[in-house]
Amino acid sequence: MRFTFFRRSAPKPYHERLRALSLFQDLTAKELNIVSGLLHERTYLENEVLFDEGEEGHAIYIIVSGHVLVSRNNRKTLIADLGPGSFFGELALLTNAPRATQARAGSNCKVLVFFRDDFNSLMHTHVTIASKVGINLARHISLRLRESVIGQRVEQSL
Repeated sequence: MRFTFFRRSAPKPYHERLRALSLFQDLTAKELNIVSGLLHERTYLENEVLFDEGEEGHAIYIIVSGHVLVSRNNRKTLIADLGPGSFFGELALLTNAPRATQARAGSNCKVLVFFRDDFNSLMHTHVTIASKVGINLARHISLRLRESVIGQRVEQSL
C-alpha cells in the first residue's frame, strides 16, 4: 500500500509563460503563484483598443495569444507588433503618467493584465516578491531606454 501525504499541485495556467518573462524570472514557484493570482485575463477582438495614447496608464499587459499593435499619432507611426510572450505598458506600474502610445489588438488576442493597484498591494503584503519584480522592471526599462538611444537591439547582459 502506498501512502501519499503531499500531492504535487498541478501547474497553474500560464506559469511557464510567466516564468519566461524577464519580469518574473527570479520568482520561486510559490511567489509566481501569488503573482499569478493578481493577474486578470482579458480578451480583445481584432482592432479593439486596449488603451489610447494620452490616457492614464493603470496596468501592464502580457500577451498570451494573438498580437498587439503599438502605435503613436493616431496609428500613423507603428512602434511595435508584439506577439505571445511579450509585455508592454510597464511604466504604468510605476507612474500614472499619460500613455505615450496606443495599443490595439492586431488580431483576436488574450492578455493578462497586472494592475498598478495590485502591484502596490503586493509591495505591502509581499515585499520580497515586489522588490524582485521591481528590480526586473527597472532592468527592462533600462534596456528599452538603451535600445531607443542607440537605435538598435541591445542584448540583455546586465
